[in-house]
Amino acid sequence: MTVRRLAEIQPASFAFTAENEAWAKKEIAKFPPGRQASAVLPLMWRAQEQSGYWLPKAAIETVAAMLDMPLMRALEVATFYSMFNLSPVGRHHVQLCGTTPCMLRGAEDIRQVCEERIGAQGHVTADGALSWVEVECLGACCNAPMVQINNDYYEDLDTQNFAKLLDDLVAGRPVAKGSQIGRVGSEPIGGLTSLTSLYGVDGRGPGLEAVKPDKDSSLQSGAQTGASDARG
Repeated sequence: MTVRRLAEIQPASFAFTAENEAWAKKEIAKFPPGRQASAVLPLMWRAQEQSGYWLPKAAIETVAAMLDMPLMRALEVATFYSMFNLSPVGRHHVQLCGTTPCMLRGAEDIRQVCEERIGAQGHVTADGALSWVEVECLGACCNAPMVQINNDYYEDLDTQNFAKLLDDLVAGRPVAKGSQIGRVGSEPIGGLTSLTSLYGVDGRGPGLEAVKPDKDSSLQSGAQTGASDARG
């Protein structure tokens, strides 16, 4: 497992906005007395969102104090979960799935676009717009290859539509989330290859008569034999 360390340069302080503090208090209230530390993940996530999608040490300290938990325990959580970025990232932080299904579907090509367009992993572009990192499976294997950018998934990528996606994000143009080829859900790209028969208008479905055994079938014969046995 990669060692995860806090960034060397840190802001001097952190405080939740009034809106986020009110949200945090409601989140903490969901847990019974003595179990407030269970809210550490959502509070850290909200702190990270407020900080531009990275989690400063001061934010970890603030969350630990709100939950009355030792700072070391909060640091353990922050450094364990890769969902928390421990150093500054771009306004659009790309998490590239490199696990087998995405790799087989072209993740290496998407990685090359990241390296050419953004730079090395962890690097933030000069304009502060983009950064990227390779991660493990994000659970959208059916629409591989895919990336997560901030909170959203972008799927069915190739080098052309991914490069355009990055350009549009940087320029502030609207982008489509999810599939980049217009696929709805995870249906086959070329259309259905199974379960293609339509149900009848009466709702019973087609072919029901065809599956009824005739009097000479083994099923009918077995049923008659069983009935005879039952009569003794």
